[in-house]
Amino acid sequence: MALLVMRHDFRAPAFGPTSIPDMYAAAIEQCRWADRQGWDVLAVPEHHGIDDGWLPAPITMAGVLLAATKSARVLVSAAIIPLHDPVRLAEQIAVLDNVAPGRLWVVVGAGYWESEFAMADVPLKGRGRLLEEYVEVMLKAWTGEPFEWRGREIVVHPVPATKPHPVFLIGGGSEVAARRAARLRLPMLPMHDDPQLQVWYDDEAAKTGFTGGMVLSPSGPTFVHCTDDPEKSWAEIAPYLLYEAQTYAERQPSGQRSLPLVRAENIADLKKSKQILVGTPDEILAVAATVSELGSLTFNPLCGGIPPDIAWKSLEMFAAKCQPKLTGRTSLPM
Repeated sequence: MALLVMRHDFRAPAFGPTSIPDMYAAAIEQCRWADRQGWDVLAVPEHHGIDDGWLPAPITMAGVLLAATKSARVLVSAAIIPLHDPVRLAEQIAVLDNVAPGRLWVVVGAGYWESEFAMADVPLKGRGRLLEEYVEVMLKAWTGEPFEWRGREIVVHPVPATKPHPVFLIGGGSEVAARRAARLRLPMLPMHDDPQLQVWYDDEAAKTGFTGGMVLSPSGPTFVHCTDDPEKSWAEIAPYLLYEAQTYAERQPSGQRSLPLVRAENIADLKKSKQILVGTPDEILAVAATVSELGSLTFNPLCGGIPPDIAWKSLEMFAAKCQPKLTGRTSLPM
């Protein structure tokens, strides 16, 4: 049965009625609410230079959410690791893992938006090499032992509470990414559900003698909205969903596939997508029953700037009419 995931990217486009500070306040309160309801994961992304406020500081926000909640995992998906100093990143994650041991999960990706790399003065070419180098630096840093990197001695304290290190996953969606994850001896949380990724991962793991790894293939809708009147709800939220879909799609490189990606010219296209579920409680329960093991129902309740009052109605209806019937839900593997 599906995991319950709440995702926020904190976008507040100018055409919407909600300010960025109010969007932050609503998102944090919704994460508190989800934690009290026993949800599994609170997810935050990373992107830079977007004028609607798309979250650029996921580790900072992860700290806020860990302090505001008690049980849910907080998932950074994904940190664009070539844009970070890996030693500083390792320190920040270690501190948060001591605050909330085992609750912070970090997916790292190589990134792909040219504008982000230009703003950070980091070459887009060679970002995969940087990812591998930086991951190895962070894994060494978390041992607490001194080591040399780029001609200087590095030592990181405190070490993480979680042993041997916090949950750390490789993102991406290509053969290169799958083989990289296995070579780095880390699990993979890819951006889509192509089963070939597992084949490439296993092949590379066998070559290096690595056992115990896994590819956590995503599945399930990436936007869920619970309502007793779907057509009325579509009329309320469609402009925000269309904005989200179109602005996300326009930044995707040609040929790239990700599970949340919906290419839509109009509302009719949105309604055709299996990734977007605007349905009654019974319809949502029917979909939940089909989601694969370790798949999820992902709520992005403020998606594209959806006003918080609309989002709350959906969440409260789901909690009252759906969640009590979602018995036997899958446990997280780590």
